[in-house]
Amino acid sequence: MEFFKIRRTIPFMRYALIFNIVSLVTFLAAVFFLASKGLNFSVEFTGGTLIEVGYQQTAEVDRIRQSLERAGYKAEVQNFGTSREVLIRMHLEKNQSSADLSQKVIQVLKGQDASAELRRVEFVGPQVGKELAEYGGVALLVTAVLIVLYLWIRFEWRFGLSAIIANLHDVVIILGCFAFFQWEFSLPVLAAVLAVLGYSVNESVVVFDRVRENFRKMRKASTAEVIDASITGVISRTIITHLCTQMMVTTMLVFGGPALHYFALALTIGICFGIYSSVLVASPLVMWLGARREQFIRPVRKGRDEHEGAVV
Repeated sequence: MEFFKIRRTIPFMRYALIFNIVSLVTFLAAVFFLASKGLNFSVEFTGGTLIEVGYQQTAEVDRIRQSLERAGYKAEVQNFGTSREVLIRMHLEKNQSSADLSQKVIQVLKGQDASAELRRVEFVGPQVGKELAEYGGVALLVTAVLIVLYLWIRFEWRFGLSAIIANLHDVVIILGCFAFFQWEFSLPVLAAVLAVLGYSVNESVVVFDRVRENFRKMRKASTAEVIDASITGVISRTIITHLCTQMMVTTMLVFGGPALHYFALALTIGICFGIYSSVLVASPLVMWLGARREQFIRPVRKGRDEHEGAVV
């Protein structure tokens, strides 16, 4: 489906070097912030205490957070399930038990609202958090390897390598943004990063499929002209797809509350950079790695039919 059709081919590859320099600078900046600041891991990764508290009326999250801060506790507070239930995440201090911490917290909350009721207390050990971080890294690595293999089998190794470089470019930039602003990196954010990795490769496959098709149709065109025509041909589909996806993510970002805020934020960054990387990072890399029409077209062999035709 197309809402509009561009009649004239846009010369994207004319500015390929500029786009890739911008990508390289952005990528290096993200790596720098990751190395210098690091990620602000949530309780699931670092270890801590999860406290669920119920109220008879709608819980005021901001007032709860302020009460805990006045009492000297740094906590992450958000609604959980309903507006009358609150989930509190707290990093566990040294020489402090989870039971003592939960009792002190509930005393502070009862001083603010007598209806506060302790529902659940869970302790996440640092060893569990370390395993989650390791498994998350393994998940990213396995996903990247499988993407390369899939594109290698479906297209050619140059396409697989270009796609994974472009997609990891998106992932590193998301992580760099979270490191720079010190946004909380939690399990939902990790899920968003994995989703972006799959989402971006889908767009790369669409562009690459059109490139392969145009290599067979545009016999006299150069590689740059084929890539320009391919990107221009799918740009309507790209805009519609990303716009619809971003509308849904924006809804989560605005109305999802604290529980979905960073999840939706990671998806927003990934979608924006996913468009850029699929079109203006992966495609130039394919061109510079030496993709040619001959890699997709089998040469015509002088066979039996020509010999028979000559005899006839």
